[in-house]
Amino acid sequence: MFQFSEHQSKFFAYHLTSEGIQEEDALTQSLSSAKVDLNPHQVDAATFALRSPLSKGVLLADEVGLGKTIEAALVISQRWWERQRNLLLIVPASLRKQWATELHEKFSLPSFILDAKRVRDLKKEGIPNPIGCGEGIIIVSYEYAARIADTLRAVPWSLVVFDEAHKLRNVYKAAENSRASVLRKALAGRQKLLLTATPLQNNLMELYGLISIIDETYFGSEQAFRSEFGGREGLTSQALLAKRLEPICKRTLRRQVQRAGLINYTNRLPKTFDFTPSRLEIDLYDKVSAYLQDPSTIALGQNGRHLVTLMLRKILGSSSFAVMQTLDKMIHRLEAKRVIGADTLDDIDGFSDEAEDWREADSGSEADAIEGETDNAERVDPVQLEAEIKRLTRYRDLAASISDNAKGKALLDCLPNVLNEIVSKGGQRKAVIFTESVRTQAYLRDLIEQSGFEGQTVVLNGSNADADSKALYRTWQEKHGGTNVISGSKTADMKAAVVDAFRNDRTILIATESGAEGINLQFCSLLVNYDLPWNPQRVEQRIGRCHRYGQKIDVTVINFLNRKNQAEARIHQLLEQKFKLFEGVFGSSDEVLGVIESGVDIERRILDIVQSCRTTDQINAAFDRLQEEFSVEIDEAKKSARDQLLAEMDDKVIERLLGRKETVHSAIGDFKRALLGVARAELPEACFHDDHAQRFDYAGETWSSEWPEADEQGWRFFRLGDEGLADQLVQQAKMRDLVPATLRFNYGAYQGNMGDVAQLRGQSGWMRVAQVRLKTPAKVYEELVFAAFNNSGAAIDPETAARMLYVPSTTESLGADTLPEGDLTQALSARQTEIIGMAQDRLSAFLNEEEERLDAWREDAKVSFDQQIKALNKEATEKKKLARATLALEEKVALQREAKSLQRQVDDLQHQLYTRLREIDAERERMLDDIADQLNLTPEMTTLFTVRWSLA
Repeated sequence: MFQFSEHQSKFFAYHLTSEGIQEEDALTQSLSSAKVDLNPHQVDAATFALRSPLSKGVLLADEVGLGKTIEAALVISQRWWERQRNLLLIVPASLRKQWATELHEKFSLPSFILDAKRVRDLKKEGIPNPIGCGEGIIIVSYEYAARIADTLRAVPWSLVVFDEAHKLRNVYKAAENSRASVLRKALAGRQKLLLTATPLQNNLMELYGLISIIDETYFGSEQAFRSEFGGREGLTSQALLAKRLEPICKRTLRRQVQRAGLINYTNRLPKTFDFTPSRLEIDLYDKVSAYLQDPSTIALGQNGRHLVTLMLRKILGSSSFAVMQTLDKMIHRLEAKRVIGADTLDDIDGFSDEAEDWREADSGSEADAIEGETDNAERVDPVQLEAEIKRLTRYRDLAASISDNAKGKALLDCLPNVLNEIVSKGGQRKAVIFTESVRTQAYLRDLIEQSGFEGQTVVLNGSNADADSKALYRTWQEKHGGTNVISGSKTADMKAAVVDAFRNDRTILIATESGAEGINLQFCSLLVNYDLPWNPQRVEQRIGRCHRYGQKIDVTVINFLNRKNQAEARIHQLLEQKFKLFEGVFGSSDEVLGVIESGVDIERRILDIVQSCRTTDQINAAFDRLQEEFSVEIDEAKKSARDQLLAEMDDKVIERLLGRKETVHSAIGDFKRALLGVARAELPEACFHDDHAQRFDYAGETWSSEWPEADEQGWRFFRLGDEGLADQLVQQAKMRDLVPATLRFNYGAYQGNMGDVAQLRGQSGWMRVAQVRLKTPAKVYEELVFAAFNNSGAAIDPETAARMLYVPSTTESLGADTLPEGDLTQALSARQTEIIGMAQDRLSAFLNEEEERLDAWREDAKVSFDQQIKALNKEATEKKKLARATLALEEKVALQREAKSLQRQVDDLQHQLYTRLREIDAERERMLDDIADQLNLTPEMTTLFTVRWSLA
């Protein structure tokens, strides 16, 4: 059993919490505390985003499948570490829960998902709006963010993250009251992180639009950008633009990561099973479909008719059992003279999320109408009302008479065989089945349980109120009681319990869209789309539950196709052939989905076809037009051009990623050794395992610094950042005042080899450890400095001195030795000077970057004026030529006057250019002075301890 002294513990504690100068120091705390297998390209991207203290933000444009969410979460985590707690995430409505889950599970970061309803509920509970309180990361949809722009403007956000940022790329041509323009104005001046794999789809101006969200002056005016880059395809122009983008935009490609040997991706394998509905099922579908196409119906209301119709068509395509109960609700609503409200559509699990998506797409009118129930049926013709009630009653009774569904039988026919195929490939005998309907989910569970899978199913939905789920939840709580596996959120913990049961005990998970948000199922490689959403982004999210990093084998994706329904067949074709959802290594990439501003747009367009087309020919013609439109937009040539502009050369990237891999592993290993060193020093009563250096027992619990093992074994994860045991011990060690003492290091007790330290065996000397803080208005840097020498006065390399402190030791009083104060002070002072020099070199590089940016800004302004002057000069020359060639005196004079007028405009513009350049020069100098002030260093040195050392 070896031990560390209180002096070593203090060194470890300061080492763990210091904000170093070097680039690799920026993320060490976040990297070591994350519950995720981080890849070098993700660390590379996060480091890029955190690199400069002067940065106004960056655009991370990695290809799909490379984990931009993790990259952003690392940056958010680091800001949280730095106690910058005003953090804002603006994401598509459908991704809010997924983000909250990722931040909590992988980084232990608290968050609040806010929308109008949630804020109202908090107010009723007496809880203030958390925006600006710094108690958790605020997650909002684009729609809600624009709605509360004034509130957001008032908060000094440390960081604003925009996910799927291509939603903002047309801001350069958007109206002042557009969502993108409102958000740009409200969040101007805040540091931003934009995430998208498609920063431009059709032209370079979209890239200009995104960069203007980060910094409106980065490319000068829109006119200047157009003049320099917007209409020019020349290699020189493109190279210049690529150079200008280097400090603000980063794109890594999948092929680069694969060539570096960092990730091996599995494939998607599609299987389509046909089914033929019974005569009664066809009759029910046709009757309800005709009802939905009837513009005179009462129940659908007027204000939210499109959204209601879409939800009812989802239910109609799911199962007769779902249709029957929904029709019954509609009848009761009509009998009470009320049209469809949100409660009528509760069969669509997570309807509120669907409504939020529609709010995002159309400013909320239809969703508000349904959730606010602003329609009613009180003033309609009572005869018409009665007739509609009778009509719906006939349809309900027809649905009730159907005892079996052909699609359900098709599922039973294929499931055993496909499961056997998965096992033969080395996968687990597991399947996740997705449906959009809660009632269909219940039907499927009963059907499957009665067909050879008794006791092998588990369900996941928005409530999980069934007896089996409650029992699983109780068992899970008992298993993990007292550990940080339990989050305290019943919804999150219920999901964890169900997924745990699916992973370890059950064969089939039947999930709704809402229930499966944020879960990771990479241990399952069979996915069944029992109902197929029309929104390609939702389909991609489903498949992404299984087909993700960590998946070991190819993922089989099963779809069911009713060949009797031409619209369904064409929807499947659109999703499969144009959006490429079901096959390949990545399925529907951001390059494809990026052409859609919102998946709701696709749903609406398909709904228009289904609602308006009555014949097969009409349906085919409409879908042909839709597919042709996407053929134009999804263009591989555009992707290739984008990659050439935004991505670095492969060899350069691969070399950097491989170097980053080594650096990350080294930094994390060093960090964890120091963390466990604190535990050994501060917890003498803890039991450390000789065969497992990362594990110890304390206060009746087992702790480990390795998160996968801790999760699998039910141990506590020992890490910084969660305000738990590790944070308490580090704070305790840092606060301790230490008097000079003698440390006797025992190299023989060190479990490893340090050649430089071993050479000092048999020697003794003095060591002083201090912390140098370099404060700038932009950032605070911290470095540990060492003054160490042996009894002969020979200096010991600072790195060797630091490594010596990892050797077990015993502590004795200092005795009669006299402190060599002058030598120690002089050595530390020299080291401080070196540190300041390193910091100034680094900060000078940032200053040079800013100076280059401002020089380019000046050039942009000049280009803009030059283009106008050239155009006017050209026009004036043409007028003069015409005047010389014209014989008619009156016309000649008129042309000469026009030419002189144009020349005066040229003279005015040249004067304006001169004036503007003088203004820019003055502004440039002022900005450079401000930037230089931001980088002014104020050094402070704090002595941590002094020891007399000997090494045996």
